[in-house]
Amino acid sequence: MRSLLAALVLLLAAPCARAATDRAVWMWEKESYAMLESRSAAKDAISFFKARGINTLYLYADSFQGRNLLVQKPRLYRRLIRRLRGEGIRTYALLGSAYLNTEEYVLPARHPDALAMLKRVLDYNAREKERDRFEGVNLDIEPHILDQWKERKTALLLEFLSMSRKLMDLKKAYKLDLAVGPAVPFWLDGITLEWEGRVKPVSEHAADVYDYLALMDYRDRAEGRDGIIAHAASELKYAAGIGRKVIIGVETGKNEIEKVSFYHLKAGDMERELALTEKAFAPEPAFGGFVIHHYRTYRNWLESQNPEN
Repeated sequence: MRSLLAALVLLLAAPCARAATDRAVWMWEKESYAMLESRSAAKDAISFFKARGINTLYLYADSFQGRNLLVQKPRLYRRLIRRLRGEGIRTYALLGSAYLNTEEYVLPARHPDALAMLKRVLDYNAREKERDRFEGVNLDIEPHILDQWKERKTALLLEFLSMSRKLMDLKKAYKLDLAVGPAVPFWLDGITLEWEGRVKPVSEHAADVYDYLALMDYRDRAEGRDGIIAHAASELKYAAGIGRKVIIGVETGKNEIEKVSFYHLKAGDMERELALTEKAFAPEPAFGGFVIHHYRTYRNWLESQNPEN
């Protein structure tokens, strides 16, 4: 009887333990537009978020299939953000899209497009009441996706930083309380560049510019030289010194490189590794929790393990 009671206590405590650390999820075009346009889709997704301890949603906020709901139907964002806030879930605008090929926005000729993309979110927040605003922005503009990456790596990273400075200058001009940060791969700390008169790793340049970093720390284990903890340690140490946050990103989608994703493992395995990561980084002031890539693959992965759910 005593062991049964102990097991019950652990079971009931598990969701609370997950919720103790901030946990976000990326949500891309199709699912974000579905949440905006369908109350039942929103209800279903919110139930999922609450069951998994997710308290921040990176909600796509740009064009998709010829429409831009943020511009054409801002009331849909207003309604959903208010509903999420009522459920204790923060909303960040997710900007950057394979559909729009936004990796090209790092190129100087496309910087105006990057600025226009952010400006639409800033204009929305400037118009709306506080309860209906985005609380942050997550930028997913990855120069390493470009075909010219191998030949122009240094130039592209400098262009990424130049674009970043322009974006943050625009944000500052609006004088809005809005956290803006990019999704960046963990290996940027291994590339050192001179920019604005300072020589340092690209990850540190990015942390200097933005309010936070979402670190794509895509590994399937916490510990070891090639684990989540080791790959995030320098970013967290630097961010702490300048008052920034680092959110640790993990992957759940299928990948031909097995160690990149939790896809080949079970949900319990991921929770164990995230718990180890949280324990290691709990004393770190820069640790901002986790973000999971991404809603659809994460949910499909979980449902494949529990078809009844």
